[in-house]
Amino acid sequence: MFPIRDHNPSGRTPFVVYALIAVNVLCFLGYLNLMGDERALWRFFMEWGIVPRAITEGHGYSGLFTSIFLHAGFMHLAGNMLFLWIFGDNLEDQMGHLGFLLFYLVCGIGAGLVHVMTGPNSLVPTVGASGAIAGVMGGYLLMFPKAKVDILLIFIIFFRVIAIPAWMMLAIWFGLQFLGSLGSGPDDGGIAYWAHTGGFLIGLVLTIPVWIRRGASKYWNRTHGHPPHPDADYDFARSSVPRVPRK
Repeated sequence: MFPIRDHNPSGRTPFVVYALIAVNVLCFLGYLNLMGDERALWRFFMEWGIVPRAITEGHGYSGLFTSIFLHAGFMHLAGNMLFLWIFGDNLEDQMGHLGFLLFYLVCGIGAGLVHVMTGPNSLVPTVGASGAIAGVMGGYLLMFPKAKVDILLIFIIFFRVIAIPAWMMLAIWFGLQFLGSLGSGPDDGGIAYWAHTGGFLIGLVLTIPVWIRRGASKYWNRTHGHPPHPDADYDFARSSVPRVPRK
């Protein structure tokens, strides 16, 4: 289950979201030639990613920033950019371009610090924008809990796109990250669950001032948790493949 779009149009062009996606893609292309050499890629990530042991010892702080723009593979990059594309434009609309950029970077750095605190002696480098994007999702949950999100549901050979409230999709995602945090160790590699969990909570907390400026609970009462404008309505294209009736 993963989202493919929301029904929440943005009131302004999300220039920062576009720029962040472009920078992430360009950074990935910059070290794409290392993908075939595991040792070279490891050294690169040790230099530019988050290495908790290094930060604990008082150096390597730059990795808290640079790691936000690095990814371990194409699917890692594509998945993160998809989530940023879906949820980022609406927060940028609410926070403004500069405000959203600062919010994104603080969420990313904060998520990295949570990762370091939960495994201070780990020598495994961590990269990815997912901590920052988790913060975007936390902010989105506070501002638009009942916005419709189309998700692609895949079960073995069953595929279907369904629309569900944002709070449901985001709550399931956060729950999975939190459970993963409880069951993972600092040197397990793979998914940095604590960074996701921490980033989500940081983003939610940092969005509270925006929510208060909009009227806090009055904002929810006025919009009933929906976007403060008409939802986008998508028509799925009909398939051109003819149906063959059973005999």
